[in-house]
Amino acid sequence: MKIAKIAAATTATAALALGLAACGSDDSGSTTAPTASAAASGPKFAGQTLTVWRLGAPTDVFTKYMDDLNAEFKEKTGAEAKVQWIPWPDAQKKWTTALAGGEGPDVTEFGNDQVAAWVAQDALADITDAVKNDSELQQIPQNLWSYETIDDKVYAVPWGGGTRAVLYRKDWFDKLGIEVPKTWDDLRAAAKKIVDEQGKDVDGFAFNGGSDANMSLSPFVWSAGGDFARFEGGKWVGQLTQPGFKEGFQFYTDLVAKDGVSGKGRLTQNSVDIAQRFAAGKVGMYVTGGWDIAAIKEQSKGKVDESKMGFFSLPAKDGSGPAPAFQGGNDIAVWKDAKNPELALEYVKLAAGKEFGVRYAKEGGLLPLYPDALAEMGSDPAQKPFTDTFKVAKGFPASPNWAEANDTKAVLQNAAREVIEGKKSVDQALTDANTELETILNQ
Repeated sequence: MKIAKIAAATTATAALALGLAACGSDDSGSTTAPTASAAASGPKFAGQTLTVWRLGAPTDVFTKYMDDLNAEFKEKTGAEAKVQWIPWPDAQKKWTTALAGGEGPDVTEFGNDQVAAWVAQDALADITDAVKNDSELQQIPQNLWSYETIDDKVYAVPWGGGTRAVLYRKDWFDKLGIEVPKTWDDLRAAAKKIVDEQGKDVDGFAFNGGSDANMSLSPFVWSAGGDFARFEGGKWVGQLTQPGFKEGFQFYTDLVAKDGVSGKGRLTQNSVDIAQRFAAGKVGMYVTGGWDIAAIKEQSKGKVDESKMGFFSLPAKDGSGPAPAFQGGNDIAVWKDAKNPELALEYVKLAAGKEFGVRYAKEGGLLPLYPDALAEMGSDPAQKPFTDTFKVAKGFPASPNWAEANDTKAVLQNAAREVIEGKKSVDQALTDANTELETILNQ
């Protein structure tokens, strides 16, 4: 998946900018598993220096955070932490060079959905025992560890998260007397009413068939109890033909094929394309993150401003609450070539622990992973759709080849188009896609 960053939320409006932040690089490394040590404190590490790679740019807020974190680290361990800021676009090259030459960081930040690729190339240390025995890290809900856990071993710690919700034309809902959907049926009815009243060239609920299509499809699939693939018996087994996946996929494609709430001529549009149409008054609802707010306002020349936009969690089929949505976020991990893995692990535990973990998320415009901090943030109506959804968020298959299936080969995007265009039945399209998905994930 492509790298995406989220601006820090500094006002009620900017608070809408909570969403996906993820995706780093793919590289390799060597192997020494650090272990937790109760004695890892004070003078034991005095005079030593740890190299920490942070991704992005050193803003005043981020610099203050790292200064405070490193001061606390020095007080606890006696060691210094040297921070190097790596621009997101340069990260892959830096990691590749580091792995080839052995001159990398001791600790690094990266996107959570790249863990599998890193592990496949032997880049990260196994920190399972330390994580399982840390009372603070264990407060992070288990559903948020799916990317970090490979073959029952933990290779990274979630640091800050994000997800997606439905951006909608609040003014249209008010004008047309539409209430925020609580079920799939409500969503379909709202989308159809928007098309009926606003015009046939308007997408009531915009179909995403582009590069980030599975961000929109997955909530329907997961809400119906389906999944994309599971790792069983040492290999990936596709789940696309199972009843839950089929039900979610059928509903999503029917929105176009049968309900006509999104145009058949726009089957390859991604969220960037949809946002442009939203700004032009041609979309009523679509799945995205709060980062689109500023762009839409600018593209519409202020005609579609914050007063006309709002978010709600995409609902579960039966109205039981939010449907699970994509779990994005950033992680922190111990590099396999760390000069002192034990010291590096102490840094990770401090950074991702409750005090500095919550600060990292909030000050970076992400969602905190600790339940009480997440609940507190959810008291802000602007944040609530994201915090509610994040509680049930899920991840895509933790395979190093998922990006090829998701982006390069566009397995599900092609299947959806074939169904909508009448070229294949749902059963045939999903059977073919399942075979292709398994081939790619297991190569």
